[in-house]
Amino acid sequence: MQRYSGMVNYKNIPAFFKILPDLLRIPDIIRNFAGDMKQIEVVAAIIRKGDKVFATQRGYGDFKDWWEFPGGKMEPGETPEQALVREIREELSAEISVDRFLCTVDYDYPAFHLTMHCYYCHLIDDALHLNEHEAARWLGVDELDSVSWLPADVMVVNEMKKELE
Repeated sequence: MQRYSGMVNYKNIPAFFKILPDLLRIPDIIRNFAGDMKQIEVVAAIIRKGDKVFATQRGYGDFKDWWEFPGGKMEPGETPEQALVREIREELSAEISVDRFLCTVDYDYPAFHLTMHCYYCHLIDDALHLNEHEAARWLGVDELDSVSWLPADVMVVNEMKKELE
């Protein structure tokens, strides 16, 4: 008979249960209903190369090890396209061209409300360096569900799939 030691091996727990403790944070939920939730506006680059898209794995913060499309916060006075070019230069030491808008996702995380503007992009050259992420992969359409996406990025993946139908 196997005994429970009180230690949890998070690698064997499905993704949903990994975020369950965050979902149960009552003060954040109360703050959300009170209208005090922090608002964050970001941009995300869906970098395409042939029939694949570039995904990055976070190497820091509350959502470490989760997968996302690279990007980040917009600075005052920046257009989303300018923010994307700057963020990809900072995060990946890469130059991109922004091709077209895909969607805007609004998502309530436990501690903040996220508005994410998502754009299809392509690399100007093939040079990429992971400055902030711990891993990256080029994923084909049939591989999009093979990584654990952040919840807001799941919505982007679903929007991409709709376009392909």
